[in-house]
Amino acid sequence: MQEIRIGILGFGTVGAGVVEGFQRNGKLIEQRTGIRVTIARIADLDIESDRGVTIDQSLLTTDAQSVINDPEIDVVVELIGGTTIARDLVLSSLKNRKQVVTANKALLAEHGEEIYRTAQSNGVGIYYEAAVGGGIPVLRSQRAGLIGNRIESIYGILNGTCNYILTRMEHEHLPFDDILADAQRLGYAETPPDLDIDGIDTAHKAVILASMAYGAPVPMGACTIHGIRGLSNQEIVNAEGLDYRIKLLAIIREIDGQVEISVEPTLIPKEHMIASVSDSFNAVFVRGDIVDDTMYYGRGAGSLPTGSAVIGDILEAGSDRLNGSGVPVSVTMMLQKDTLQYLPSEKIIKRYYLRLSLFDQPGSLAQVMKVMGNHQISMASVVQNERFKGGYAPVIMLTHKAREADLKAAIEEIRELEVSGAEPVALRIEDFE
Repeated sequence: MQEIRIGILGFGTVGAGVVEGFQRNGKLIEQRTGIRVTIARIADLDIESDRGVTIDQSLLTTDAQSVINDPEIDVVVELIGGTTIARDLVLSSLKNRKQVVTANKALLAEHGEEIYRTAQSNGVGIYYEAAVGGGIPVLRSQRAGLIGNRIESIYGILNGTCNYILTRMEHEHLPFDDILADAQRLGYAETPPDLDIDGIDTAHKAVILASMAYGAPVPMGACTIHGIRGLSNQEIVNAEGLDYRIKLLAIIREIDGQVEISVEPTLIPKEHMIASVSDSFNAVFVRGDIVDDTMYYGRGAGSLPTGSAVIGDILEAGSDRLNGSGVPVSVTMMLQKDTLQYLPSEKIIKRYYLRLSLFDQPGSLAQVMKVMGNHQISMASVVQNERFKGGYAPVIMLTHKAREADLKAAIEEIRELEVSGAEPVALRIEDFE
C-alpha cells in the first residue's frame, strides 16, 4: 500500500468536510486506488472550535508555513480562501515542490497565470476541481473525458445562492429583497451577499472554466458581469408567461476566433435541461465539437460536496506524485496560448427581453418601433397587457438578435421619449443555438 501525506491549510467548513470524507470512506479509497492518504498536519488560526469531526489534537497547528516546510508532506491542501495570505501560501508550497490542491476560485481567477507558471517551473501541479461547481466534476470532465474536443460553448448555473433566490421568486412570487433576507437567515447567503448576487462569484468560476476550455489564463476584466441585485418579480412573472425561466447564467463561447465570457440574468426556454435546475443546485452545460452536448449537475457548495471534489484532487495529486508524472494536464492546458482574443460586450450579438412602460395614446408604440428600426433591431414579438398605472401600460418586447451596442443606444433614446413612463428593463434571451 502506497502512502500520501497531506497538510491542510484552513479547517473551516470545507476542511472539516475533507476530514469527514476520509474518515468515512478512507478504506474504500484505499481499496480502489491502492493509496493510503494520511492527514499529517492541519493549520488554522482557530484550533479550539468544534468542527463536528474527531481529530487528533497533536495534528493541529496555527503555523501554516510549518506545514509547507515539512519535508514529509507530499500534498498541501489550501482551503483558507481569499487572495492575499492564500496566494502567498500557495506560491510558497509550489516553490517547495509540493503538489497543491485548492478550492479557491477567487485566487485562481485573479492570480491564475502566476500560479500556473510557478507550478510549471517547479515541476509540480495545482489541482482545483472544487473551485468550480463544488462537487460537480466539470473540470475533470474537460481535461479527461472531453480532452479530444474543441469546446464550442459552456453555459453554467454556478451560484447556488442566486439560483435559490430565483427559484423561490418564481414559485412564491415574493420580492427579491424579502427572499434574500430569508436566504441569509437560513445560511444560504452571506452577509453581505455582494459576491453572490452581484455575479462576481459566478464570474470567478466562469473565468476558470474559460481558461481551461481555451488554453490560457483569462483575466477577470474579460468577463462582462451583471448580477441579480434588485431583479423585479415582474420579470419572473413575465418570463414564465412567455415559457421562459430566468437564471443567472455564465456564458462562454468562441465566436470567429474570439471568446465571449459573460455573466448575466438570462431568459432560458423552459424546455431546456438547464432551465429545470432549481434551488441551490448548480449545472454546467458543455458543447464539444465531437461529443456535442453534455451536462453536469449537482450541489455546487457545502462541506461534503465540496470536500468530495477536494478528495478527488488529493488522490490525483498523490498519484501524480507517486508515479513521477510531472506537471499535470490541469496546468499544461492553461499555458497553450500566449493570448486569447476576447469579444467586447458591445459587439456581442444576442436576443433581448424588454419591458417598457408607455403612455396609452395612439402612436406611442410607433415611436419606440421607429427608434428600434433606426438601430437595426427587429422584433420577434410584442405583447401589451391591459394593466394601466397612471395612464401608462406595460409593453413586453422580444427582439431578434441584435448587437449590445445597438440595443444600449436604442434604450438611451427610448428613455428620453415623452411617452416613456419608467426605466426600460432589458435582459438577455439565450436559445442555445
